[in-house]
Amino acid sequence: MATPLPGAIFTTDSTCTGVNVNIFGSKDAVYLNGGPSHIGAASLPDGSYYVRVTDPSGTPVLGTSIGSGNDTPFVVSGGVANCIQLSAVLIKGSDATPGYDDTTNQGGEYKVWVSTVNTFDNNSTKTDNFKVKENPVVATLCIDKFYDANANGIKDNGEVSINGWQFTIVADANQINTRFTSPLCMVTEAGLYHIFESDAIETNWLHTTPITTDAAIPLTPNLPVEFGNVCLGAGGGLTLGFWSNKNGQNLENAADFTFLTGLCLRTAGGSNQDFNGNLTQNKSALHDWLLNASATNMANMLSAQLAAMELNVRHPGVTGTRLVYGGDCVKAYQQSQQLPGSNGFITINDLMTAANTELCAHPLTLSGSPFRAFQECMKTTLDQANNNINFVQGSPCPFTFSGVAP
Repeated sequence: MATPLPGAIFTTDSTCTGVNVNIFGSKDAVYLNGGPSHIGAASLPDGSYYVRVTDPSGTPVLGTSIGSGNDTPFVVSGGVANCIQLSAVLIKGSDATPGYDDTTNQGGEYKVWVSTVNTFDNNSTKTDNFKVKENPVVATLCIDKFYDANANGIKDNGEVSINGWQFTIVADANQINTRFTSPLCMVTEAGLYHIFESDAIETNWLHTTPITTDAAIPLTPNLPVEFGNVCLGAGGGLTLGFWSNKNGQNLENAADFTFLTGLCLRTAGGSNQDFNGNLTQNKSALHDWLLNASATNMANMLSAQLAAMELNVRHPGVTGTRLVYGGDCVKAYQQSQQLPGSNGFITINDLMTAANTELCAHPLTLSGSPFRAFQECMKTTLDQANNNINFVQGSPCPFTFSGVAP
């Protein structure tokens, strides 16, 4: 099987400057250019390509370059594609005269294909859809994919757009295109569009806005459709194993143990875990308590993860204002406190405060306890942070998609 063809194509107007122009007044007005349109993206590989036009379903063939006298009229050289008028390089599928036949699609929709092989196999081919209508009402649809660094679901000043994120557009007329946001602006027919953003293969990416939206084109006001995402990763966390070994013990001081004793840390039996000895004794007690923490009493295990994170913040490593993602339990906590947002993202400082409040209220959470599930979820959030898994990253991480966009 051939390697999927990189890059993209797009239809444009006679000036060959319009990007993703998808609605035209006549078939002669349709030109083909290379892409994709966003800065820094890879173009089609250098070479000469076969071209054909079909109905949006892929059949029948309405026009083809094969047999026209120049089977491969679409040329890419030095990463730059020539801009060609479709009707000038194709012959009709019905009678082999110049041009291409009318589509049978009631919406006036066509699909153009560019391929390295004359069989137009999927992996060797790029496609784009366009419409031809007399006196069309056209407008511009812009879609922006942004990195939501503060996870508030709004593109704030300084937050960057993400190039190359896939999404799907479905129009009421059943036109379907899968494209990369660049961010993307496309000239299209006025109407209602349904836009779906894709999930990356990498599971550390999260959506901070709804993954689908409807847009009536032209938009009022004329603003882009925006989708926000963040990725998760490291944030300087060190595990409870670190704080129990000699490396961690070398950092621990008397003030740490005074602070930990002031928290509602719990033993396996649910009593207070205090540190009232000298520094050497307290380090030994912390070592034993951390390594022997058990989920039999979930408050005990939550306490151990909380203590490790408190030490991470008290010593160079984790910044308390960093955001982490905690999922449903954090959402439930935020909603119970009537906090704005309530989206599962929480600062380390707020997470530690919430965990300590819970331990003060419910020191013994054995199997069957109604508070156990919430404590376990909080414990997992802290554990992931101590293991550098769930911190919101300051800038976009790498991402890939399973499919190849046309």
